[in-house]
Amino acid sequence: MPEGPARGRRRLLSAGARSGLGLAGARAGLAGALLALDLPLARAASILAVRVWPARDYTRVTLELDEPLKSTQLQLSDPPRLVVDLEGLEIDLALRELVAKIRPEDPHILQVRVGQHRARVARLVFDLKSEVLPQLFTLEPVGNYRHRLVLDLHPAVPVDPLKTLLDDVRSRSVRPPLPPPEDPIAALLRDRLDSQERLAQPGTDEHEASSAPERHRTARGKRPSPAAIARMVTIAIDPGHGGEDPGAIGRRGTQEKDVVLRIAQMLRERINTESNMRAYMTRDGDYFVPLAMRVSKARRVQADLFVSIHADAFVRPQASGASVYVLSERGATSSAARWLATRENASDRIGGVNLGSRNREVRRVLLDLSTTAQIQDSSRLGHFVLGELGGVGQLHKPRIEQAGFAVLKAPDIPSILVETAFISNPNEEKRLGDTRYQARIADAIFRGLRRYLLRHPPAPKARTT
Repeated sequence: MPEGPARGRRRLLSAGARSGLGLAGARAGLAGALLALDLPLARAASILAVRVWPARDYTRVTLELDEPLKSTQLQLSDPPRLVVDLEGLEIDLALRELVAKIRPEDPHILQVRVGQHRARVARLVFDLKSEVLPQLFTLEPVGNYRHRLVLDLHPAVPVDPLKTLLDDVRSRSVRPPLPPPEDPIAALLRDRLDSQERLAQPGTDEHEASSAPERHRTARGKRPSPAAIARMVTIAIDPGHGGEDPGAIGRRGTQEKDVVLRIAQMLRERINTESNMRAYMTRDGDYFVPLAMRVSKARRVQADLFVSIHADAFVRPQASGASVYVLSERGATSSAARWLATRENASDRIGGVNLGSRNREVRRVLLDLSTTAQIQDSSRLGHFVLGELGGVGQLHKPRIEQAGFAVLKAPDIPSILVETAFISNPNEEKRLGDTRYQARIADAIFRGLRRYLLRHPPAPKARTT
């Protein structure tokens, strides 16, 4: 009967000891023999980075490693704790950094303790503020990430988007008054100057620049009355990326997820100044939300409109200008739109989704086919927003484009994806980092949304919130 690997290693050690080499010599001989036999030597995995993403929805803890490892978890109560054992891992400075990364304002984690449970088994003990539903899973290498071990701590009672929206509406009654949106007459004068400057630049699209006055013709005449919107309108704002997924990164290090969150927050404040509008954000902090969950949240709050905010990137740094996209039933309208949709749809792989935990409703969202009417309404909305963005800066193309963006697949909500500028363009990256330019982008999106609602008032709902 052939010898197994374990018996063979014992015989090598025994032979080395009898020959007078001693234990150290025997171990050295064993290592050489294993290399000769092409058998793997056991090696502890190394931690490359530790990241913590606290949020009201859930807290994520990510360990990035140079190779995968096995893990087990045990949940305890009274007081609530979670024990995670990591096999094949020795405690090092990187793992101990996890202790300092837990912030006092974390909604779910009180503190974490790190210890060597036994040889090559590290133990993490999470002391929790309340009961949680933990999800422990691994992610394969993707993009700039190596192997990742992810721990998601969801509250035992899931956060209801509708309750979040209503709580925000109540809290607004005690907030200080906000500055009004930019005066449309001042915007018109400024945009005319901008248009003249762009016409003086080589390579500027004449149609794009000359169309700016048309976009603001409501400012020259009587402004439509807000009373045309007969009921409360809910607008879902979706800041792209977040958490583990930084989105595109400019040459200066500007991250897309940070820029679009600030623009989204400004847009929310603008919307909430209107008595008949309210905004709901799919994420209000630096954490990742899966694409289907973004759509599911918008549907849960019965949103009337959905706008996803991004900052574009391309392989050529010369690419510039804002764009607006809607969903397509027949494929992308250009190769660039197809490339962008593929990149944006990869967000789940980079941000990290536990595919085994997604409920039936969320899985179905990505399979739902948007209706033709939804795409038509989205296109009308996109035209209004694109027109207003053209008054702020250059447009990448003077028309909306279409592609298969997963985040636009709400079959009953007009949905658009706004690429505010190219973060891969050094000049536009600098603008995107300017709070004044961010405010102008937010104001332009707001005006486009409002013009659409005034032209196409939403129908009464059988059940409103």
